[in-house]
Amino acid sequence: MQKYVILKTRPILEEAVTKLCLESLPEDCLSMVDMGCSSGPNTLLPLWEIIETIDSTCSKLNQKAPAIQFFLNDLPGNDFDTVFRSLLPNFYDKLEKEKFDKLGPCYVAAMPGSFYGRLFPDNSLHFVHSSYGVHFLSQVPEGLVSEFGMPMNKGNICLAKNSPQSVHKAYRDQFEKDFTSFLSSRSSEVISGGRMVLTFAGSSNHNPACIYGTGVWIAICDCLKDMADEGKIEESMLDSFNLPVYHSSAPDVEQLIQREGSFDIARLEEIDINWDDNIEDGNQDLVFDKWARGKYVSNYLRAVAESVLASQFGSSIMDDLFNRLPLKCSNYLEEGMALCHTLIFSMIRK
Repeated sequence: MQKYVILKTRPILEEAVTKLCLESLPEDCLSMVDMGCSSGPNTLLPLWEIIETIDSTCSKLNQKAPAIQFFLNDLPGNDFDTVFRSLLPNFYDKLEKEKFDKLGPCYVAAMPGSFYGRLFPDNSLHFVHSSYGVHFLSQVPEGLVSEFGMPMNKGNICLAKNSPQSVHKAYRDQFEKDFTSFLSSRSSEVISGGRMVLTFAGSSNHNPACIYGTGVWIAICDCLKDMADEGKIEESMLDSFNLPVYHSSAPDVEQLIQREGSFDIARLEEIDINWDDNIEDGNQDLVFDKWARGKYVSNYLRAVAESVLASQFGSSIMDDLFNRLPLKCSNYLEEGMALCHTLIFSMIRK
């Protein structure tokens, strides 16, 4: 699904990079970062799309392309070694074969740390990209426990229809604080005229499945509730657990960008993506039934969520949990409720 999202948003990424090349292309080195890059086969996909756009634009301008310095950013726990040991050699081989003598040198480096704070010197970045990163909060919001020690979001692991308004406010306040910090940090690091493209999961009132933008997490919560009913996990452990995830609406994000004041919005797109989109990637000859589609969704959710769930409930229940999840996911898919509302913001540093 992550690959599908990156490819789906490619026209917006191409447009931003093209305009950057036309308006603010440096002669020596173009410095960029992918924030929340994760570690896996999709890690270098945005970089390749950016390189192709730079190559095409510079060729049309009959201009030599500058060197590229590309930073991969994620939390220090990310396995950067895997990227540099297993993925980067093949990437450089492909770059040499397909772009030989067309581009300047390309340097890829790691920048571990939270993107909710400063990571780079002032005016050192020309372009910032992030795909499915900024809906993850810097921490679980405060205020989810009453003054008497009672969990306020009981029976949920994220925002849900029955979450109290105080829980909604706590999540919204944490997102506003984090996203404003993100913008403020980037405002110092990005040059005037620099570009930023952010893609993240959001919410929308136009579809019942996207009001809270948390359907995949609610499917996981349903499985945990079943396990609590069966005595396989403590109900108190479920009641006290909340994910650091918030899916904001496009108008609310626009308001935060305008309030922080460092960036102009060049383009905003909203798209709904089915949980099982791109299941046919590399398997076009296969037919996927309801169960197979549920299993596909469960597998990539496990890659995203297992570590944080295991920290609360223990590793021993993970196989049981994710063996239950395909059925929940397939039911959501069958009911047409398996949608991820996705926001794409393309911005210009003032």
